[in-house]
Amino acid sequence: MRKVGFFRSINVKFVIIYVLLILVAMQIIGVYFVKQLEETLRTNFQTSLTERVNLLAYNIVEEMEKERTPEDPTLEEDIKKILRDFSAVDISEVRVIDGRSMKILGTSDPNNQGVVGQRSTELRVKQTLTLEEEQSSILIDPQSGHRIWVLSKPIKSGKKVIGAIYLVAKIENVFEQMKTINGIFATGTGIALAITAVLGVLLAQTITRPISDLKKQAIAMTKGNFSRKVKVYGNDEIGTLAMTFNNLTKKLQEAQAMTEGERRKLSTVLSYMTDGVIATDRKGRVILINEPAAEMLDVSRETVLSQPIVSLLGLSDTNTFEDLLEEKDSLILDYSTKTKPYILRANFSVIQKETGFVNGLIAVLHDITEQEKINTERREFVANVSHELRTPLTTMRSYLEALADGAWKDEEIAPNFLEVTRTETERMIRLVNDLLTLSKMDSTDYMLSPEWVNFVSFFHSIIDRFEMSKEQNVTFKRMLPSNPIFVEIDEDKLTQVLYNIISNALKYSPEGGQVTFSIQEEEGRIIVSISDQGMGIPKENIGRIFDRFYRVDKARTRKLGGTGLGLAIAKEIINAHGGGIWATSQEGKGTVISFSLPYDGSEEDEWS
Repeated sequence: MRKVGFFRSINVKFVIIYVLLILVAMQIIGVYFVKQLEETLRTNFQTSLTERVNLLAYNIVEEMEKERTPEDPTLEEDIKKILRDFSAVDISEVRVIDGRSMKILGTSDPNNQGVVGQRSTELRVKQTLTLEEEQSSILIDPQSGHRIWVLSKPIKSGKKVIGAIYLVAKIENVFEQMKTINGIFATGTGIALAITAVLGVLLAQTITRPISDLKKQAIAMTKGNFSRKVKVYGNDEIGTLAMTFNNLTKKLQEAQAMTEGERRKLSTVLSYMTDGVIATDRKGRVILINEPAAEMLDVSRETVLSQPIVSLLGLSDTNTFEDLLEEKDSLILDYSTKTKPYILRANFSVIQKETGFVNGLIAVLHDITEQEKINTERREFVANVSHELRTPLTTMRSYLEALADGAWKDEEIAPNFLEVTRTETERMIRLVNDLLTLSKMDSTDYMLSPEWVNFVSFFHSIIDRFEMSKEQNVTFKRMLPSNPIFVEIDEDKLTQVLYNIISNALKYSPEGGQVTFSIQEEEGRIIVSISDQGMGIPKENIGRIFDRFYRVDKARTRKLGGTGLGLAIAKEIINAHGGGIWATSQEGKGTVISFSLPYDGSEEDEWS
């Protein structure tokens, strides 16, 4: 892998290409040079020998045409003498052949004089004499293995061929020279390539160094580092590219900072939104969900990513993703259980490009459980008020109609009818007063009138008042501290709270039962408890006894004259004092109503 990576380097590629170009150029030049040099040397060699052969032919023509006397040397002797002077280092042998008899008249080889007088069997000699043309070729000497040049040239006297000269020359020297020249050229090529490679490396570095810097900067940018800058080495194209790249880096850094800022703003907005937000891709898969949405749906943000939104919202059976894209109104998602109501409202907004292409969907979730609860309570409140008013009014109308029809004359019936009418009137007055009290407490300008009160003495006085006016056979048990406990309360409002709670305890206590009163001190508060031994409250109803108009046993409550607002008023008053109110109960054993009030024990010394 390292080797492959090495050859992928632009620096190496540049050097290799540069060296290969030089090598190809030198090879082309070398081939042309060697070929031309070889041709020139061979031509010069052959031209030189040809000129000498022409001179030799001229001398031989004179000898062959000369008039000879018996005293003169023979033609063969004269030719032998001429050939002896013609010998040279690069000539192996020269023969003179008579044109008419094809006999060898002489040879320059002293060791081969036996061929003189014999007929020549050389094909080229025959072709020369027949065609009257020069014949030449380069052959390989079978004895030495060297290259030789064979020339057969006609000897002419005027236009008549009278003989031929057969020449064998050592042309191997020419090729040896070429071999030496090729070696010198190859050595020069190697030296030139080495120098070229070094220069190529230096030249490549001047080009690839800025490119390498650009590469490092690009890698750093992919990792989010925009602080580096590319060094500018010159004002050429690469320098301009480096400056442009630095400007691009700066703009990308600014764009990333802006994008990151917007992303953080969006993340902050999504994090601090009380509404849940879910975003999907164009296929309806969840790509973003904020923390409120995850809490509303009771899911983990990591596990719901890429999950279809219709399955996340529990709409798989009723809706498809395409239905949500076309949904104009909000959807109500009811996740309520038997014990706990839980309702969400989902509003959908489609993310679209200008071309109309759908990129995804945004769903905004609102928890409307309390709102629905308030709406339900409002409807129940109106229904309860209507019912509570209609019952006594119907009773009163019936009795008044009976009185109007003459029942007032009956001395036994009339007083009973009037008593019932008075009782129902008082019941309506109590109901209206309780409603007015709740209305005042619900208003924004509701104010308490707190004073420092010894709650133990205050509680005793309330209990005494009930103990003196009670009609049932019920005993009171007081478990109150002997030391004073000073708390800051609105005495009139707390009187109403205790009155409502104690009245309920007496109403539901059986004959011979017991009502227990207690006060406990805790850090930062006191707890006041009033318990009875009545029928108790079922476990599933105990959390609702402080709701307006709620009654566990409606028939008995109306019979006893209750309005169903007493504990609701008590809750509002206690909450206004900064405390809390709750109930515990066991069916058949009784109920305990407790409330807390803020208490600072350090104030004790001042009041004592």
